[in-house]
Amino acid sequence: MRSLAHYDYLAALFDYPEANYPAQVQKAYDLLEVRYPLAAAELQPFVEQTQTEGGTYTEEALDEIQEIFTRSFDVQAITTLGVGYVMFGDDYKRGELFVNLSREYADAGIYCGTELADHLPTVLRLIARWQDEDLVAELVEELLHPALHQMIAEFGSQRCQQRNKLYQKHYKTLIASSANRGTMFRAPLAALLEVLKEDFTLSDWKPPEQDNDFLQSLGRELDIEDNAGRPAPSGGMS
Repeated sequence: MRSLAHYDYLAALFDYPEANYPAQVQKAYDLLEVRYPLAAAELQPFVEQTQTEGGTYTEEALDEIQEIFTRSFDVQAITTLGVGYVMFGDDYKRGELFVNLSREYADAGIYCGTELADHLPTVLRLIARWQDEDLVAELVEELLHPALHQMIAEFGSQRCQQRNKLYQKHYKTLIASSANRGTMFRAPLAALLEVLKEDFTLSDWKPPEQDNDFLQSLGRELDIEDNAGRPAPSGGMS
């Protein structure tokens, strides 16, 4: 079986940034520059934005990149690193995915920690270790390939504007960030997609006519939060 160990390096791009994050980004870029020039070109702006002397962050710089990461993937997020949620929302299919992935993680000796089973960097670490080529290819084609396309699309300017309107409606606040820094994590997602395309000879992906929309799912969650604890309308069920 061909080596897929490079997905360990790519997984580190999506871990919560620590002080040595610039060095991790540089390692991934150095690997891509040799083997995947298209992916390296996608990642290069991100390398420039995260680069520091000595490959480590100062406390101030670390706080900034952690805040951008959180706003990209966790709180008032542009998207989510839960690839199963991107694809299925809260549908039962995501639960089935959890069960199957958890079994594979146990066999591969991978510990998920506090993250759910569909957390992108954990999935990438499984790919790096998986011995079943057919299952790897199926996971990439059926889950990662379409999920990444949808995640990358969320960083588009129109989608960001729609998201800000949604948050303003519910919280009267906007995500305050520059255009370049606020969407900087699009680059590692795009680089990962290029690597997957080359490794697995993926064809062009077209969105289904009806698919899970992250903003729609997010809007429903915020509506539920807003309505929590409110009395039901007259004549309605509580």
